[in-house]
Amino acid sequence: MTRLIAAAFAMSAPLLADYASAQSAPIQVHTSPQQDAGVYSGRLKVPYPTPYELATEQDVRKLTERMHAYVVTAAPVKPIDAETGAPAEMGKLPKSVGLARTDLLILTYEWGVTYAGMLRLSEVTGDARYRDYVNERVTAIGTLAAHAKKNLPAGTNHGNFPMSKHGQAMRGILFPGRLDDAGAMCAALIKSELAGLGDKKLRPWIDNWVDWVANKQFRLEDKTLARNRPLPNTLWLDDLYMSVPCLAQAGKLTSDSRYTDDAVRQILQFSERMFVKERGLYMHAWAQEMQPHPTFHWARANGWAIMAMVELLSVLPENHKDRPKLLEIYRAHAAGLIANQGHAGLWHQLLDRRESYEETSASAMFVFGIARGINRGWLDAKAFGPAVSLGWNAVTKMVNAKGQVESVCVGTGVGWDPMFYLYRPVHVLAAHGYGPVLLAGAEFIEMRKKLPDIGLHDGGMQFGKALEN
Repeated sequence: MTRLIAAAFAMSAPLLADYASAQSAPIQVHTSPQQDAGVYSGRLKVPYPTPYELATEQDVRKLTERMHAYVVTAAPVKPIDAETGAPAEMGKLPKSVGLARTDLLILTYEWGVTYAGMLRLSEVTGDARYRDYVNERVTAIGTLAAHAKKNLPAGTNHGNFPMSKHGQAMRGILFPGRLDDAGAMCAALIKSELAGLGDKKLRPWIDNWVDWVANKQFRLEDKTLARNRPLPNTLWLDDLYMSVPCLAQAGKLTSDSRYTDDAVRQILQFSERMFVKERGLYMHAWAQEMQPHPTFHWARANGWAIMAMVELLSVLPENHKDRPKLLEIYRAHAAGLIANQGHAGLWHQLLDRRESYEETSASAMFVFGIARGINRGWLDAKAFGPAVSLGWNAVTKMVNAKGQVESVCVGTGVGWDPMFYLYRPVHVLAAHGYGPVLLAGAEFIEMRKKLPDIGLHDGGMQFGKALEN
């Protein structure tokens, strides 16, 4: 991780310098000598910084196929001997097993989002490659976890787990100690289980993770999930995604409404403390013993929040008593997000600070979260669709020829000052960007299929049949 952070700082320096320079210059508006009030604007070629056109399904699939090809090699299944680091084979595992350190790791919360994106793409496109990618990896995870547990000494727990040089990956699935270990991966494994994947090897680990989130993670007195990090009784907005999708999917899997109600409780109680209604944005963190509560609208945290919300709304019964409250918060958040979209389509690292750099993972999260709302009828396509189209086009520019996602902020803790957020490094190996882009692409494809009347009219993007009079 130290080497990744150092490399990320090196990669970030020119981006930050270029962005600071760009902010000092006004947006250039190009005009023609013949241009006057009578010239129809559609005749002029406008040098937009982002393509101002509607992406096709073929465009989206080309991009996601490129990403798939990259992550197949960057995040492979590579079991090893946890004691020696020597490569192992799935059919002939050593007693102590671990996972090799590959460019991107297959057993992390970031990759839980990637599995969710792959499954959604397979569902929307019918392309089995995405489903097969998930199946191979979650089956391997289930196999490795069962093998590791069988060979551990009796009485092993999170605190005394044998943390050999190469064996850390197994601790988070066998003995989770925080929401990051459990929530996002748990939601992905439940979706895989419901899709018939995993060779019937997933349920023990699903149950283990659900039990951690529901019964063992630290909470405040009112049952709000919290951390004692960096300060006592601190809420991290990130934890909405590290908990709510897991609980929501557990409710779907088991038909136990206690999980669903807990997911609802988390969103409502986080929002009561952390949603700034005047801006339509969430603050990143909230410490119970702190007054006042500093307000930093970190982009990716807001992304985690809207993704958690749509995951819950997608499975919540229509007649649930709190569904109207959730929809009210969701719509206010979506409105706040499009009001803070950058002029070229991406959103900024601190959403309300244009001097902060444009960040890709959060931008993809917003495209996904808003597009899902359009597709499910929770949001008006006419009002929110153009922001989704522009946002998607901007995100696609950040996926390079190799299929890597650029300008993704590395893992980030909690800060109480702007410089902490503004100078966080970016890196293509910050795994947070891959799943959200895949999810956004899948939802964009569905949106294109559902809404035929989209296009330019008088030069502006319109979602809905445009009139001529």
